[in-house]
Amino acid sequence: MPSNLRDHKRRTPTVAEAWETVVALRRRGREQALGFPLELPLGEALLTVARGGGWRVEPEPPTEVAELLALYLPLALVPHRHSFVLAHLAQSLDGRIATAGGESQWLTGEADLCHTHRLRALADAVIVGANTVRQDNPRLTVRHCSGDQPVRVVLDANLALPRDRDVFCDGAAQTLVLAAADRVAKQTQIGQAEIVPLAREGERLAPAAIRTALAGRGLYWLFLEGGGVTVSRFLAAGALDRLQIALAPVILGSGRPSLQLPEIPALSGALRPRVRHVPLGSDMLVDCTFS
Repeated sequence: MPSNLRDHKRRTPTVAEAWETVVALRRRGREQALGFPLELPLGEALLTVARGGGWRVEPEPPTEVAELLALYLPLALVPHRHSFVLAHLAQSLDGRIATAGGESQWLTGEADLCHTHRLRALADAVIVGANTVRQDNPRLTVRHCSGDQPVRVVLDANLALPRDRDVFCDGAAQTLVLAAADRVAKQTQIGQAEIVPLAREGERLAPAAIRTALAGRGLYWLFLEGGGVTVSRFLAAGALDRLQIALAPVILGSGRPSLQLPEIPALSGALRPRVRHVPLGSDMLVDCTFS
């Protein structure tokens, strides 16, 4: 460790410096297995990470820096070449992710928008369902923070999306379209996006098959950005490691529901993840861990 990090009184780190350290750690973890303990510069401060994820900063960081590290360090420390899926949904207090007409931008505030972009920067790939691309035409790129662009993955089993969607033609990042093999025929591209055929599971693609196909391309850390139907299918299949729900302080009273899972006969059949609550501006992030 450079002597200047040990030998003089160091100033406390900023949020921007903390985020740059998280990004640097994630880049290292993409390339090789991490050795512990880790010592990393955090601006002029020193971050030490122990095996198992425990960490400390010297000198003691401001509250906002400690909160950023608590939220993102575990995500940057996902083991090398380990399959991992995190899903995120933004919803109202009454469990709606959009109006009945499909309007959802922007249900949550700026802090959750920045959080979403940070998750994109940490992920190897960001995944969305066809309905999200059809309704919102998202770019799925990192713009509100520093970091690398993830591979964009669109789930379109029937190859029914309009060809003018930004992800197919803007060239901003590598893009894959996962489609049912029986619909692909000889097609290999949609605009600049590569078509990847998968076996069909009913009308959709199996979450396990999606994870396997992407891992085969070196894409292990997957960010499932939406929408509600896609996230629900992964959750019902036991294919989610983490689920983050950003609760906006608003009640819609109608509209598209968030999660829809198979009916259970009793509360004993309910999913009970480990949960923590993280303030995000005026919103509240409910961070659920399943494995």
